[in-house]
Amino acid sequence: MSKIHIVSNRLPLSISREEESFELSPSVGGLATGMRSIYKEYGGKWIGWPGLAKDDLTEDEIVEIDDKLVTEDCLAVHLSKEEINLYYEGFSNNVIWPLFHYFAQFCDYNPDYWEAYKKVNQKFAQKALETVDDGDIVWIHDYQLLLVPEMIKSVKPNVTIGFFLHIPFPSFEVFRILPWRNELIKGMLGSDLIGFHTYDYERHFFSSVRRLLGYEISFNEIHLEDRIILADAFPMGIDYDKFENLAKDITHKSLQEKSELHRELEKYFLVSPDRKLILSIDRLDYTKGIPNRLHAFEKFLNKYPEFRNQVSLIMLVVPSRDEVEQYKLLKSEIDELVGRINGQYGDVNYTPVWYFYRSLPFENLIELYSTSDVALITPVRDGMNLVAKEYIACRVNQSGVLVISEMAGAVKELGEAIIINPNNEDEIADSINQALTMPLDEQRRRMKYLQSRIRRYDVFKWSGEFIKGLKKVEGIQQHFLAKRITSSLSKELVEKFASAKKRAIFLDYDGTLVGFNNDPQAASPDEELHKLITKLEENEKNTVTIISGRDRETLEKWLGNHKVNLIVEHGVWLKKIGEDWKMLDNISSTWKPTIRPLLENFVDRTPGTFIEEKNYSLVWHYRNAEPEQGELRANELKDELRNMIANHNLEIMEGNKVIEVKAGGINKGIAAQRFLGDDDYDFILAMGDDWTDEYMFRELPESAYTIKVGLKKTEASYKVESVKSVRNLLKSLGAE
Repeated sequence: MSKIHIVSNRLPLSISREEESFELSPSVGGLATGMRSIYKEYGGKWIGWPGLAKDDLTEDEIVEIDDKLVTEDCLAVHLSKEEINLYYEGFSNNVIWPLFHYFAQFCDYNPDYWEAYKKVNQKFAQKALETVDDGDIVWIHDYQLLLVPEMIKSVKPNVTIGFFLHIPFPSFEVFRILPWRNELIKGMLGSDLIGFHTYDYERHFFSSVRRLLGYEISFNEIHLEDRIILADAFPMGIDYDKFENLAKDITHKSLQEKSELHRELEKYFLVSPDRKLILSIDRLDYTKGIPNRLHAFEKFLNKYPEFRNQVSLIMLVVPSRDEVEQYKLLKSEIDELVGRINGQYGDVNYTPVWYFYRSLPFENLIELYSTSDVALITPVRDGMNLVAKEYIACRVNQSGVLVISEMAGAVKELGEAIIINPNNEDEIADSINQALTMPLDEQRRRMKYLQSRIRRYDVFKWSGEFIKGLKKVEGIQQHFLAKRITSSLSKELVEKFASAKKRAIFLDYDGTLVGFNNDPQAASPDEELHKLITKLEENEKNTVTIISGRDRETLEKWLGNHKVNLIVEHGVWLKKIGEDWKMLDNISSTWKPTIRPLLENFVDRTPGTFIEEKNYSLVWHYRNAEPEQGELRANELKDELRNMIANHNLEIMEGNKVIEVKAGGINKGIAAQRFLGDDDYDFILAMGDDWTDEYMFRELPESAYTIKVGLKKTEASYKVESVKSVRNLLKSLGAE
């Protein structure tokens, strides 16, 4: 069984110095909870930073920490204070964090941050490479390690790599601002499976991949030259049973067993049984929308005065990055708003906002979740937000109302909550009123559905589904690589070729012998290709045929000096060596004036597109168009063409970023079959890259060596990755 290793910025353990030694204690975060069972069950290691700067440790202490971590199947990546400052506080939290949360104005594009980020990512990758074997699985986590997947894959391509992003992935218009955008995307594409919390983040990622690197995307598959990558949404859950069981335990505790906070809350309700509590829990961060929430609560008290002296907002803000200027300003703004609200609406017996600027023990959080009538969660941008799910799990009597921002990733699963725009203070104020006045039976009906969903898709289900996805992608890779021509298959093919007495070789041109060019007329053969063809044609056993969608004038101009047969326009014309052009079927082009206006309309509507006219076909090229718009227009054009050609003997052919309309009844397969005729070839080779070549693969005899260029689904017997692979294979054949 393959091992599964976890790589994250932090290890799932806290390390504390106790007198003359170090003590390990488990972390309580959601990631640590969900992953702990995974890497132990599959015999892997967890790789991460132990949380202490190596400058503060002696060599002996580093050895002691490493030895203790090994007993927990953990491996430490030791970082200096400077590395932590530049890689973590710098690039991770001053560039990626604000940009991915749409706060581009807070980004600091310091080149030193980027250099440190690359260096530290390489450290993490190297530590993983020291322990990972071929066939293992590596699951890498979050925005601090975006380059690690490619760094591992480039050294060990037979390792299956998963990557999960725990924060939003921004729209292309935001992501493109980043100077190192291509490098980050390429780093992520070292993965075999990429996970996001929501489909929106996945969609944004696909858009950036398509626009920046031009890779083809089909459903949730990204087609690279040598493999296929899957991306999917895996909404992270919580340890539901843990929260629910603790909440139940708290309700049954005796007075003496209850915490001081719990006793104070009970006193509060004893004095004023009708009072209501609204709960707000966040880390101090500009993404959490805390000032907006306070403004909205102030508006609520002003708009609904009957709730004054009846409702208090418990606002727990956990300190974070206090030394950073934006966070200092945010803290000051919150302090000022709390003071103003309490000063305006509070009195001796009533405090509108109970403000705690500190972290609380886990048990106290459960008590707050269990006691509060409403949870108010209003981030302006949030990858997931597990606080919402924790509140739901703790409502053991199924009362309580969740008010949540539509900008939180969790909202996709929480349709029964009251959903608000975090920038609309009036809407939030009205939603607070709706929550506080909601009948108990409606609260329970909504909460029942929420709890059922969150319980079912907990953190263990989340991690299990991701592992299933990794195993699925392993299968997909094996399927797509099963036909790939390996060195042994290449050797076998060359031997069969060498022993054959009469060989037919069919070669597509664009995408097979030459790469695609934005200008179709600029794809003329280079010197290497001329030499390859010459080498093949010199052998009298070989009959070389270039079979292409190109027009006859262009191919004759480029290859007319070679002793090769030319089949052009997908099988309309044939020119045998030493003979004139011959039409394989009596085909008309009288339909062109009917179709051309439609294509011209699409050229006018889609910048970067153009029409290529051949003798018996019209081609709409959209390689230079904006990728997403080009795909959209291509689908529109196909729909409209299908209606137009119903009464004509025409076909629509879809190639690589082209839509071609041609006369029907002829294709590469029919043309190749006619060319072979009754000749007794004992070796047939056909190579092509797009679906027009599939006709040829289907029509040729089963004994033929049919080879697809690229890793797409195909009728061909074998696959090679690229034009370079084609040329290398032809060199081997030419050497014979």
